[in-house]
Amino acid sequence: MKTKVEERFSEFFENWMCQLHEYLQHLQRASEDYRAKIGCEHEQELQASVSKVTQHYKDYYTIKWALAHEDVLAFFCPIWISPLENAYSWVTGWKPSAVLKLVNSIRINGILSSSLVELTQEQMRKIEALRVKIRLEEERVEREIERQHVTGWKPSAVLKLVSSIKMNGVFSSSLVELTQEHMRKIEALRVKIRLEEEKVRREMERQQSGCS
Repeated sequence: MKTKVEERFSEFFENWMCQLHEYLQHLQRASEDYRAKIGCEHEQELQASVSKVTQHYKDYYTIKWALAHEDVLAFFCPIWISPLENAYSWVTGWKPSAVLKLVNSIRINGILSSSLVELTQEQMRKIEALRVKIRLEEERVEREIERQHVTGWKPSAVLKLVSSIKMNGVFSSSLVELTQEHMRKIEALRVKIRLEEEKVRREMERQQSGCS
């Protein structure tokens, strides 16, 4: 059974993807026209297409952020994406560097009909600078997660707290009113996080054994 937030975002996401497909097709045509014949008119059309796509992504995160305030758990176990996409989830979404790896793979393998094959050296330089910046941010987040593990705090601790509050009926807490569907999702998330914690623990033990 879907929660209200899941229903609303699923419907939004479906429409958003359809609109994105249209915008990207228009952007590709504008890009091809610009490469075929450079001119002020074509450049303005290309800039307008880029602005539409950029704004479309901004709208996505604006809606996602607003609905996450209503039901954040829906975004930890999203039902509107495929199991493969879920497998690559990282902090309620795609790991940012994954898309840059895809760009690099498409360019290196020379996939036909892809404009990525024709990227200039300047464009590649900017992509590389962005990749380095994103990777540094990912490493910062990963170090913080590792630090929390080392100091004894684990992500699963917050879920234990949620369960404790609900069981003890802490006054004035909205957690007491969680539905069975919410609790099912919390349990699924708890199991997922617990498996990740075990994976991290085993990796740390392996590294310690290698150093000794």
